[in-house]
Amino acid sequence: MAGPCSARLQGDVAAFTAALRTLVNNPQFSDVTFVVGREQQKVFAHRCVLACRCQAFRGMLGQAPAGSQDSSSSVPPQGPFILGNVQPEVFLAVIEFLYTNSVTLNSHIALEVLTSSVEYGLQDLCKLCVKFIKDTLSVEQVCEALQAAVTYGQADLQQHCLAFIEGCTAAVVRTQGFHELSDVVLARVLRSDRLAVDELDLVQAVREWAHVSSAVLERPVPEVAALPVRELRLPLLAPSELVTLESYNQQDLLIPVENIAAAWRAHALRRGSGVPSRLCRPRRGTRPRDHHRHLEPHAK
Repeated sequence: MAGPCSARLQGDVAAFTAALRTLVNNPQFSDVTFVVGREQQKVFAHRCVLACRCQAFRGMLGQAPAGSQDSSSSVPPQGPFILGNVQPEVFLAVIEFLYTNSVTLNSHIALEVLTSSVEYGLQDLCKLCVKFIKDTLSVEQVCEALQAAVTYGQADLQQHCLAFIEGCTAAVVRTQGFHELSDVVLARVLRSDRLAVDELDLVQAVREWAHVSSAVLERPVPEVAALPVRELRLPLLAPSELVTLESYNQQDLLIPVENIAAAWRAHALRRGSGVPSRLCRPRRGTRPRDHHRHLEPHAK
């Protein structure tokens, strides 16, 4: 006789997801409570769902109660758990994902949900956040998205944000997000040959960024700007523009004197000798100047 047959059959996934969605933040049968954000909003959940879906929650919920002498105690902590540094809407999005394997996002919370997905080790939620951010990227948010991408090692999102910035640089450098970039991320942006802005405008944008960063960090302008300033392509500026730049520079010392001297030397020698070749390459948005032909690598 043939042995018994077996198979795993799947019912209506949508109905199952909809049923679980009714449990999100539902106090009925809830056995764990979180107090979230400055608003101290209560969020209700179920230990078994959180523990089976997320290793971080499993560790949190499985810890012995405070003051317990037995670290292997099987009595779970009763809470409530205080999560003061996350917005309720963001935490609820994480909970929704854990219950339904889907998430409701908007442009106001997507980056913070991405942050939470990394903190809780939820790779699938992270991928959903990255997709949403890429699909809804805007001039106002692209710098914040780039900063988050670098912080959390999201290489694909980094490339997407940089390409977006390259396409509308002049608008991006006027945003608050640009002024809030870290020096490391700004320097990375400035290394691009494809920025759609003239170098003179870029110098001014970096100057404004440096003054904002100096005020926020309570550090001198030359100190906060040291890394990004290395990527400014001063040899691309015309002599009259360098004169004006020197005048402004006497006020805030944004650019090291030796960098300006190297640009003048490139003009005097009619070539980019002694200057890193990358600093002599026009960007996509660089306005042509007569002396640029002398900066080409093979110019005689």
